[in-house]
Amino acid sequence: MKKVLKKILIAVLCLIGALVLVVGGYVAYMSVQYYRIADNTPVETENAQTAVLEPGKSYSVFTYNIGFGAYNHDFSFFMDEGEMKDGTKVQGKFGRAQSKQIVLTNTQGAVDIAEKADADFSFFQEVDTDSTRSFHVNQYSAVTSAFPKSSAALAVNFHSAYLFYPFSEPHGAVNAGILTLSKYKTDENIRRSYPVDDSFPTKFFDLDRCFLVTRVPVGNGKQLVLINSHMSAYDAGGTIRKKQLALLDQVLKTERDKGNYVIAGGDMNHDIAGTIQHFPTQQKVPNWVFEFSDKDLTDGFSIVRASNADTVPTCRSTDMAYTKGVNYSTVIDGFLVSDNVKATAENIDTDFTYSDHNPVKLTFRFAQ
Repeated sequence: MKKVLKKILIAVLCLIGALVLVVGGYVAYMSVQYYRIADNTPVETENAQTAVLEPGKSYSVFTYNIGFGAYNHDFSFFMDEGEMKDGTKVQGKFGRAQSKQIVLTNTQGAVDIAEKADADFSFFQEVDTDSTRSFHVNQYSAVTSAFPKSSAALAVNFHSAYLFYPFSEPHGAVNAGILTLSKYKTDENIRRSYPVDDSFPTKFFDLDRCFLVTRVPVGNGKQLVLINSHMSAYDAGGTIRKKQLALLDQVLKTERDKGNYVIAGGDMNHDIAGTIQHFPTQQKVPNWVFEFSDKDLTDGFSIVRASNADTVPTCRSTDMAYTKGVNYSTVIDGFLVSDNVKATAENIDTDFTYSDHNPVKLTFRFAQ
């Protein structure tokens, strides 16, 4: 009996040792693969255009977080947790899109909406180029090929090694970014790195957050500075987002002080329209939702509240499949403008058919 117990003990110790080696090896692999892209990195302009903006004319900007093509109504995301008003806890399910066909359908649907908006400039977030989670569909190619008369600049903000979580359906390796399209000449594109949570293991699951600064010449000698932004979502207490907003404010002030026209837009991951408890829902307000308003911005800037912000949210909860009036929703996508830009905005109601976000279109003129 002692010999049998000894053999069992040895076998158990061997299994534990093997498990420690596997886990340790994987952590080492993730650590070696992890890196951050340097701040102030130039981004190449593809398919450059030549037309120059003219003072006195109206132009438009469109923004859409396309959610790597995964978010149809049935999709929920494994990292998201929530709570119903009756106290029931809910947890997202999927680590990747449910099928390649769904990714293709959702990507094409998002492209169709962008084409219908027919904006002069377009911002996209969560655009995959070669990722396990989206079955390696090249969304960058799908979007840019639909706009042959626009230049394109992609700033990478997610570049992870293979994530073996959730174990039943690993998120996998991810390569993705934020994309800016322009029908007009651009002088340069610069990728600015946001502060992020670099604690273990959060840094392996969150994005290499950034915003993309695009300079567009105007016929009066000034520049239109466009900023495509995607702030952090998984940020307990909002401490990282405060640092991100501080950096964005700094850039906004610098550009306005130069006399430039400035428009920043995208997925702000903050309620920007006072709708944090506005829309019908059976869920409690999620702990990731924070607010910011004009008072949080540097002098000379304001949030452009969409004319239909009270009726059309731009983001729905992803801790459960989508049912209108059940999921939590709010307005976190939109635009900030400098005081020398006059603008109006409209949230585009897609009922979250192709993404967990609705797009927003801004129409603007230069005031000076």
